[in-house]
Amino acid sequence: MARSKAKSKVAFVCVDCGAEHRQWQGQCASCQTWNTLKQITVGPVPEARVGYSGTQSEVKRLAEVTTEEAPRIETGFTELDRVLGGGLVPGSVVLIGGDPGAGKSTLLLQVSCALASREEILYVTGEESLQQLAMRADRLGLPTERLRVASETRAGAIAGIINEHKPKVVILDSVQVLELESVDSTPGSVTQVRETAAFFTRLAKQTGTVIVLVGHVTKEGSLAGPKVLEHMIDCFMMLDSAAGSRYRTLRGQKNRFGAVNELGVFAMTDQGMREVANPSAIFLQRGDQSSPGSVVTVSWEGTRPLLVELQALVDQVHGSYGKRLAVGIDQQRLAMHLAVLHRHCGIMLGDQDVFANVVGGVRITETGADLAVLLAVLSSFKNRVLPKSLIVFGELGLTGEVRPVANGQERISEARKHGFTQAIVPFANRPKKVLEGMTVHGVKNLAGALDILETL
Repeated sequence: MARSKAKSKVAFVCVDCGAEHRQWQGQCASCQTWNTLKQITVGPVPEARVGYSGTQSEVKRLAEVTTEEAPRIETGFTELDRVLGGGLVPGSVVLIGGDPGAGKSTLLLQVSCALASREEILYVTGEESLQQLAMRADRLGLPTERLRVASETRAGAIAGIINEHKPKVVILDSVQVLELESVDSTPGSVTQVRETAAFFTRLAKQTGTVIVLVGHVTKEGSLAGPKVLEHMIDCFMMLDSAAGSRYRTLRGQKNRFGAVNELGVFAMTDQGMREVANPSAIFLQRGDQSSPGSVVTVSWEGTRPLLVELQALVDQVHGSYGKRLAVGIDQQRLAMHLAVLHRHCGIMLGDQDVFANVVGGVRITETGADLAVLLAVLSSFKNRVLPKSLIVFGELGLTGEVRPVANGQERISEARKHGFTQAIVPFANRPKKVLEGMTVHGVKNLAGALDILETL
């Protein structure tokens, strides 16, 4: 009796986490997000054959596996190499996301032209014609003699080009326009993005080629496509651009070969993306006139300290309740610290609107800026100017204690290099030796920090 042919089935896949559901529902049962299920058609899965005699992976003991690391490919951009962990690793897949106009394609075109002078590089564009790509390279004054380019969106055709020319690095711009002909879905859909990413990930591992994918973000600021895409690749970076600013921050959000949350800073110019060697000097461009509500902190980004200015504004409530708004820091931590201030220091801000901002469009994800945020709020509330030579950092606990942070000595040294002469830091982070030209105040709790502030 003939066996019936397997049929395709319909499934509903969450675009955020990639979870599959049998029927449509308003909320994803896996990640709890709303209105993220998209209908896809799933093809038949081949049945497993008993006695399979195909090529199998070799099984080894872990001690027999060589630990020698392959030499990295340096891009020629120090800030990019920093985020990558030292350069591109052969056989890795790198994903760069960002808003439209952030400079993803510009940066990668510059990197490609620089690498082409010493390596075999292939730049594949699916969103622009080759003429548009050549016009942009000419406008930026880039050397284009050795860079190989192609305009293609079919994954199979791109794989053929890679097998023919055997490049060391391949740039694919962008993953949302690529398509596998065997997948019955439109480019940019959940299925196509997932399957093409898996296809090129396998290709990179088999050939040892570095594949760099460009990804777009949604209006919510997250990467477009299924969440599983971030799990497939080896390194994921986001290129952020603050509104109206020419500076761009490249932050590593996943890296199997380096530090996570590493930060690289670039400036968009007429000649393309330029590296910012000393980001602290950029974010500390303060005016000559000091104002209440401003203080400088030292944030630790990846493997280096970064000096940034925090600003706060406290104003009388004009509505029914006080607003709490934070840009660049966690808004929930701001509300929590205001409760700590009331509970342990007796300062009530319930009838005040409180706004906090990190100057320069930088986002601080660590807890070392807690104390600086609260002191900036108090400075604005009391209308008192803090000394411009003061640096503040420290984590604030719910019991009012000031907890130490990692790399405290390096933070103090960085502040000293930039001319700061006073510091309020956690007691455990105070230096063991006296620093010439710098007075460091170690505090154990928030009340102690306020007492020090009264003497400055």
